Amino acid sequence: MWLKKNGLYVLLGVSVILAILGVSTANFIFKSGTAGMGILIILIINAQAKKSVKDTWWILAAFLFSIIGDWFLSNMNGDSLMFVKGIALFFLAHVGYLLYALFNGRIKGMFTGILLAVYLVFFFLVLYPTFTDVSLMVASLIYLLISCFSLGAAMGMERNTKEKWSYIFGIVLIIFSDTIIAFKEFVDYHMFDFLITPTYYLAHIFITFSLIKRFESIAPTSN
Repeated sequence: MWLKKNGLYVLLGVSVILAILGVSTANFIFKSGTAGMGILIILIINAQAKKSVKDTWWILAAFLFSIIGDWFLSNMNGDSLMFVKGIALFFLAHVGYLLYALFNGRIKGMFTGILLAVYLVFFFLVLYPTFTDVSLMVASLIYLLISCFSLGAAMGMERNTKEKWSYIFGIVLIIFSDTIIAFKEFVDYHMFDFLITPTYYLAHIFITFSLIKRFESIAPTSN
């Protein structure tokens, strides 16, 4: 029972340490640490939960796609095709986040519409004039759309307060990190580059925390 009560938070603490190492080094093991620890925690939750939490497999898949996508972006060295592949994998990650949220609620229509309008204006006024590669432009637009829908679905989740808002904050951090990447890669604006990886790792930590809170809500109080 120790693992149920405390062990998941110990593993989440390890995730925080790996995030710090990921920010301060170029070691890919550390860079994939937050998503990797999230996968481990999801596996433990599924092994120990008394009630079905099969929808958490969507988050596991999202974390896995994030690790692979991060590898492509970390090794692109100016190769736009590698960047497109990375975007495609992060797109699949957002599909996982979206489906998990939809299994636990419904998309928030008004909020999603406003968010889409804001980001489409950003895309066509700020990013679109910079594109010279059509495939990259299309991939970026599709990724922008799925990002907005995943946050809209997170806002419509019907879970307890801590679980819901930590999940929402995790998705917000991913979109925030991606927005900074867009400025960096397409606009050549670098003032906030230092925030890209910390917010990205913190997103995984908050999403994983949300799943731990869910596990606490369904786990028996005594055994």
